[in-house]
Amino acid sequence: METEQLKIFDENRNPIGIASREDVHRLGYWHETFHCWFISKEKEMDYLYLQLRSKTKKDYPNLLDITVAGHLLASESVEDGVREIKEEVGINVHIRELIPLGVIDYCVMDGDFIDKEFAHTFLYKSEKNFNDFNLQEEVAGIVKVEFNEFVELWLGERQFITAIGYEVTKDGNKIYFEELVGKEKFVPHQAKFYSTVLQKIKAHI
Repeated sequence: METEQLKIFDENRNPIGIASREDVHRLGYWHETFHCWFISKEKEMDYLYLQLRSKTKKDYPNLLDITVAGHLLASESVEDGVREIKEEVGINVHIRELIPLGVIDYCVMDGDFIDKEFAHTFLYKSEKNFNDFNLQEEVAGIVKVEFNEFVELWLGERQFITAIGYEVTKDGNKIYFEELVGKEKFVPHQAKFYSTVLQKIKAHI
């Protein structure tokens, strides 16, 4: 995976070449990713679905993150990124079913790991439930959170929100749980990134 070839860019999104995924994060090159947020309406309440990253992930293990997110390879278009949905959560979705939210850039530094992304971001209005997800190896579980609570968390208006979902054990069993979680349970994207994404999602629900 670290040898995957990615297109790299300057800060103005001008292409400057191709580099391995390892070098992209070691040297801090800007690169493209595909993000898709699942949202559903249940009893007039909007819920975001979030993935629980595997404990074996090199970066941000065992934290909650965007429903689906992955790198765009050098050979791929933005539309090709829809493959990530099937690869990560086992659901077939066509690019035409997604609502484009634009390209959101952000930068996170964690020790020797530098993540500078131009994230092509999409919203999927889902009618799926927990039973529809078929999680792949890198995804350890799925949770849902009430959208307005999630917004309030990242606006600093509350410290904890309720996450309901399940984690898949090594033998394939699902362990369901409901717990209060704070910001520390989520991948540390910049607060500005979260607020930008959530504002864009809110405009479509």
